[in-house]
Amino acid sequence: MARRREDQPRTKPERVDAVIATYLRTSGLAGRVAQAAVIRDWARLVGPQVAAVTEPLRISANGTLFVAVASNPWMAELSLMERQLLTAINRERGRTPVKKIRWEARR
Repeated sequence: MARRREDQPRTKPERVDAVIATYLRTSGLAGRVAQAAVIRDWARLVGPQVAAVTEPLRISANGTLFVAVASNPWMAELSLMERQLLTAINRERGRTPVKKIRWEARR
């Protein structure tokens, strides 16, 4: 650990969350972190019926959300609902929008 020199002024400690928020903002990662919150909020955004048969996996930098689906019939149904789901997901302000959902068979 680096030691403070006697001629250096003491600085006030900063909160860790503030330091991380500043780093994310200055590095350009804040938008991606906010976009990834879709995975955490999935059940609330799409509702319990869709959440019961799906699992969000990851989101790419270009805005594609990859979601595992329980069965092929559900995959077909959700593909037809994609526009509605994107509207629900992107309704929240302050995050980079999801542009596409890529449905994958659950393994």
